Amino acid sequence: MGMIAVKGGICAAEGFMAAATAAKIKSKHRDDMAMIFSEKPCVVAGTFTSNVVKAAPVLWDRALVDSGRPVHAAVINSGIANACTGQMGLDICKEEADATAEAFGQVISADSVLLASTGIIGLQLPIEKMKNAISEMVPKLEASEAAATAASKAIMTTDTTNKEFALEFTIGGKKVHLGGMTKGSGMIHPQMCTMICFLTTDLSITKELLQKALSENVVDTFNMISVDGDTSTNDTCVILANGAAGNPIIDTEGEDYETFKTVLLQLTKTLSREMAADGEGASHLFTVHVTQAKDKQEARTLARSVVSSTLTKAAIYGRDANWGRVLCAMGYSGASFDPNKVNLYFVNDIGKIEVFHQGVPVDFDEDVASEILGYQEVTALIEMHEGTEEATAWGCDLTHEYVNINADYRS
Repeated sequence: MGMIAVKGGICAAEGFMAAATAAKIKSKHRDDMAMIFSEKPCVVAGTFTSNVVKAAPVLWDRALVDSGRPVHAAVINSGIANACTGQMGLDICKEEADATAEAFGQVISADSVLLASTGIIGLQLPIEKMKNAISEMVPKLEASEAAATAASKAIMTTDTTNKEFALEFTIGGKKVHLGGMTKGSGMIHPQMCTMICFLTTDLSITKELLQKALSENVVDTFNMISVDGDTSTNDTCVILANGAAGNPIIDTEGEDYETFKTVLLQLTKTLSREMAADGEGASHLFTVHVTQAKDKQEARTLARSVVSSTLTKAAIYGRDANWGRVLCAMGYSGASFDPNKVNLYFVNDIGKIEVFHQGVPVDFDEDVASEILGYQEVTALIEMHEGTEEATAWGCDLTHEYVNINADYRS
C-alpha cells in the first residue's frame, strides 16, 4: 500500500472547505475563529477528555457524536475555553450552533454543527462577537491550501507554529485523502485523544468502523504525548468522513479497513510529534522508545512515565545524561519489570550512547553524551529484554520559558 504526503491540510479531502477570521475574543491582532464545512453530510467519530471537568463544547460534541446524526460543519475558537461556565456556557454552545445554521440559510441544522473552544478557563464567550464572525466566515469558505492553513493558525493559543498534515492513498481504485490540524502546546497530557484535533477524509466508511479506528488509534498516538502532565478540560479529537472519494463503503474489517488504519496512524503520529516538539518553551523534542517489553500495555506505561517525568525533562534541557531519573520514572510507573535486564541509550542523528546496561551504569563519555543531548531531537531507547512488544511516547524538555509562559497565561 502506498501513501504520499500532499498539501491542503483539512481541505485536502474532496468536498471540505475552511475559513478563518478575527472575532477578537482575546487577541486583537490575529484570527481566532475557524470553520470547517462539507456540503455532503459526514459520518463523525470522536474521542474526548477524561478530565471530570469537561468544557461545554466537549459535552455538546460528545452528544452529537453519540447521536449518530450527520455533521456538516465545525466551528472552533481560541482565546476562551468555555469551561467551568455552567448553564450559560451550554446555552452559548446552542446559540453558536444556531448562528451557524442561520448563516448557511438553514441549509444545515444546528445539530449538525460541531464546536470546540480553547483558551482561558472560567470566562464566558462573547457570543455576539462570535455570531458576527460566523457570518463573516461562511462566504469566505474555500477548498484551498491557504484556507486550511488559516484555520490551523486561528485555533492556536500558546503554540509557536500551526500543525497540519495530509496524505493521499488508494482504496477500491479511488484516490482518497486524509488531512488534519491540531493545536496544543501546554496543558498537554491527554488520556484519550489530544487537545484540539480535527481530521477530515473523503473516505466512505461506516460510523461504527470510523469510531473503532479512531479509538484504537489515539491509544498509540495522541495518548502518548506529554508536555506538562496536565490533562485539559477541552481535549477533543474528531474525524469527519463525507464519502466524496467514491470508494466502495468500508463496512467490514477487511483489507481496505486495515489500509485506512495504517494511513490514519501515519497522520496522527506526525501530528503528535509536531505537538510535542512545540511544547511551551521547548528546546528539545524528547522521544521515549521502549522495546522488548513483555506486553503492549507495559511498553506504553513505561514510555509514558519516562516522557512525563519532570526531573527527566529538566535533565534533557540541561544536556545531562541522568539515567537515574529515567530508571526512577520507570520504577514508579506501575509496570512490573526486572531492572537487571534493562539497557538504556540516548540516541539521535548525531550518535548513540549506552548509559545503563542490565542493572548497572555504564562508564560513558559525558562530553559525547552532552553533545547528543544538545541536538534538537533526542530519544531515550529502552530495551527491556522481556518480550517483543514496543511503544513510543513523545514529549519535550522543561525550560525556564515554560514557567514564564504559564506564570501570566491569563494576561
